[in-house]
Amino acid sequence: MESSPPTITVQVKFAGRTIPVEVPAAATTAELKRLLQPLTNVLPRGQKLVCKGKVLQDAATLSSMQVVDGSKVMLIASQGLHQGDGPITKNSSSSATSVTKTSNVKECQTQKPETIAGKIHAARWKVTGVAALHDYDLKELPEEVWYCGPSIRILDASNNCIKEIPHKISALKSLNKLLLTANDIDDENISWEGLSCLQKLLNLSLSQNRITSLPSSIGDCESLTEVDLSSNLLTELPEAFGKLYNLKVLHLRNNGLTSLPSTLFKKCMQLITLDLHGTEITNDILRQVEGWEEFDERRRQKHQKQLDFRVGSSGVFDEGADDDNRRR
Repeated sequence: MESSPPTITVQVKFAGRTIPVEVPAAATTAELKRLLQPLTNVLPRGQKLVCKGKVLQDAATLSSMQVVDGSKVMLIASQGLHQGDGPITKNSSSSATSVTKTSNVKECQTQKPETIAGKIHAARWKVTGVAALHDYDLKELPEEVWYCGPSIRILDASNNCIKEIPHKISALKSLNKLLLTANDIDDENISWEGLSCLQKLLNLSLSQNRITSLPSSIGDCESLTEVDLSSNLLTELPEAFGKLYNLKVLHLRNNGLTSLPSTLFKKCMQLITLDLHGTEITNDILRQVEGWEEFDERRRQKHQKQLDFRVGSSGVFDEGADDDNRRR
């Protein structure tokens, strides 16, 4: 029977706390940084690791830098390379007090769901088609939401403590905008099957949650034109993103992404806005993705139209990602 490779435990000091991290004894500094990303919410290229007064080089093995079992390593984070207001993962020993969303979740965990919100406003939702439930300290969506069913066109439940998107979401047949920004949702508690039943869903915002991966079934949500997955814990996107033929706007800021689906630019021919700031994908990497030239032409034409009509543009063209010279 083949034995497992030997491991060491490194004590990483960051934000006033100590994080024990188990890594293979033969690991490099770059591998340690990748392990630290979900625990600290700091992108690998924003991490400087120091042990015994020496900065650990990415390509060097920990053993060559004299990092052994029990070694203490200090993590210094570069300003601007935190993952926004995204969450600290459940494996983290404690929450960083500087993360507004995490603090909000802690406070909500001591409260019961405010189902009274649904009872008071259900009649109004049926008339207006807008269910406004943001900032209600909810742990789940009220049952009254499902009772309103096809009447609801917009559901805004941002800045709560909601943990799940259940299959019952499919009952909202007329829903075209779903905003669940700044909640406590992880990828295991999202019913993508339920979301794919919403044939009129155009705008989906799941930013500032705990999403680490997406299933290929996201490609079944073909009606989507705008998706916001900023400030999560994503490291890659499925190739099925290329099936979102109607996609125009994609926000991926403050994630750990290192690459894009190869079909994104080739098949999402309406895509004109892409935000990759605060990820591992720099402008130099972006330009190497197949189909980038056509995408770049579309977004520059949009930018020029905004300038011509003086609509919400500063005149500075945003290339969509960070410059390569920001890498360490």
